[in-house]
This record gives sequence, C-alpha cells and structure tokens, in this order.
Amino acid sequence: MKVVFFTLTGQTRKFVEKLRMDVLELNPADPFVKMNEPFIIVTPTYDKEVTEIWDDFLETGENSQWLKGVAGGGNINFGQLYVFTAKDIAQDYNVPLLHRFEFQGNDEDVLKLKKVVNDLGIDQHTK
Repeated sequence: MKVVFFTLTGQTRKFVEKLRMDVLELNPADPFVKMNEPFIIVTPTYDKEVTEIWDDFLETGENSQWLKGVAGGGNINFGQLYVFTAKDIAQDYNVPLLHRFEFQGNDEDVLKLKKVVNDLGIDQHTK
C-alpha cells in the first residue's frame, strides 16, 4: 500500500523512510496529485493553515475514496493537541487512526504501523 506524506522539518520523512514501503512525498506547493490506488497518510502535526495541503490533496479527483487510514506524528508534550492533524483527518474522512508516534518514531512504531497496514488487507485494485 502506498504511503503519502509531507514534512516541513524532515521528522516525518525519517519515519516514513524506515517503513520501506511505496511512498509519495507531497509537495506543499502542488498537492493536487491524483491517486488510483489505496493509500494511507502519515502526517505531522502542524497548525490547520499548514495542513490545508491534506484537504487539497484529498479533494483532488477521487483521492478521498482511496484513503484507507492515517497515522500521525507529533510531540506528546502537547497534550490533547498531540497528533490532532491525524485525528482530524481520520474523523473528517471517516477512516481509522492507524497509529501515533513521537517525532521520527522508533523501531516499535515502524513494526506496529506496518502490521496495522498489513492487517487492512486491501487489494490494491479495489476501492
């Protein structure tokens, strides 16, 4: 399954690279990429204005129909705001929040997310 992400600091990229999965890094200047296969999102936690990239991406073509779940990274010291971007996307698009991790995640986070994605059992050619 494809993993779609973007990052401003590089933390999310470092985590996604550890997954060793098929990835697409969104360019915040041009998030209007059309998808034609199931994917998950891995998102950092930023202010809503910064993460409007996700709305632009998910409202392009049929992208929202291909979205199967979301994982979020952040700083647990932010309390209730921890991974709020991932929580908002999961709620807004009615998909599961697959995993939460701090900063660039660790080996356990990588294993947990890979297992959850594998357990989704999505055939890449079905919506």
